[in-house]
Amino acid sequence: MSVGRYLNRRLDVWRPQTAPDGHGGQTATLVQQALPVRAKVDQPSPTERLIAQQANSKHSHDVFMLPSADVRRGDELRGTDGLGNAQSFRVLSVVQASRPVYSKALAELIQGEGEPDG
Repeated sequence: MSVGRYLNRRLDVWRPQTAPDGHGGQTATLVQQALPVRAKVDQPSPTERLIAQQANSKHSHDVFMLPSADVRRGDELRGTDGLGNAQSFRVLSVVQASRPVYSKALAELIQGEGEPDG
């Protein structure tokens, strides 16, 4: 069974990389990875949406990908939704199904102040 037909979006993968800052510390920058991933981004449940409207809450989505997708905790996934709105997701964790049919990432939608829920 392949989940490929359900993966209706292409998301660019941005991975944090650190470099010495010349003063004994490090600076972190996001670097775009060579290949985008095919994905399906599930909308949060009504309960999750209600909680996300509260102050200081997290707004999470399940992102499904092929099991071979190179996505790791800490990565940022960037793309557009079905309406053409830009979206960015911070990957909180990645798990594999018991059979290698898909990978699932729990990702937080990164929103600026005053942006609508996605």
